[in-house]
Amino acid sequence: MFHREGQTIILTTFFIVGVGILAAHFFIDINWLKLVVQITSIVLLITVLQFFRNPKRNPIKSFDEILSPVDGKVVVIEEVEEHEYFKGKRKQVSIFMSPINVHVTRYPASGKVKYSKYHPGKYLVAWHPKSSEENERTTVVIGTPKFGDILYRQIAGAMARRIVNYAEQGESVQQGDDAGFIKFGSRVDLFLPLDCEINVQLNQKVKGAQTCIATYIDPNEKEEAVY
Repeated sequence: MFHREGQTIILTTFFIVGVGILAAHFFIDINWLKLVVQITSIVLLITVLQFFRNPKRNPIKSFDEILSPVDGKVVVIEEVEEHEYFKGKRKQVSIFMSPINVHVTRYPASGKVKYSKYHPGKYLVAWHPKSSEENERTTVVIGTPKFGDILYRQIAGAMARRIVNYAEQGESVQQGDDAGFIKFGSRVDLFLPLDCEINVQLNQKVKGAQTCIATYIDPNEKEEAVY
C-alpha cells in the first residue's frame, strides 16, 4: 500500500524506469553497461516505492496515551519553552525520520484541531537544535479530553522540500489516522504537558500509531501516591 502523496512520483518513476530498461535493451550493445543501466533503473524504482509505502496500522485508541505520530528514532526528550502556541514550558519529544523510514504522519491523539499553521523557512539538517523554529514546518494543536492541548510539529529536513498537512482547524480527528506526509528526511516534535509520563528513551526506535510516547497521570492517583 502506498501513500496518495506519492502517486504522481511513482507513476513517473515507473515510466522512466520502463523507458530506461527498454532503451538499454535495444540501444546498448555492451552487455555489462546494459546490465548496469537496467539494475540502476530497478533500484531507483524500489527506492521510490519503499519511501512512499504506507503500511496499515490498527492502533488501540486510548485517551490516556499519546502515540508516536511517525516512525523513526527519539532524538530529544527535554523540558523546553514553546513559543508559538503555549508560550510556556512543555515536555518536548522529537523523532527523527531517516530517508528509509515510513514518512506518513499520523494523529498522536484523538480530539479537536484547535490550531493548524504552515511556516515557510530554512532547510537545516533535521537534528539541528534550531530546526524546530527556523525550518519549513507546520504546527498542529489538538485539544484532548485527558492531556488538554497537545502540539505536534512537522519539520522539513535538509532533503525535505515539501510538507503535507491534512489537519484543519475545527475538525475532529482520530488517533492513528493519516495526518499528512513529509517528503525525504525530516523530524516531528511533540510538545506535551509537564505532568504527563514519558514512556520512551533517547535513541529508541518508535512506530507511528503503535509506540506509546506518553501516558496521562490522574491527579487524584498522584495525590494518593504521595500520601
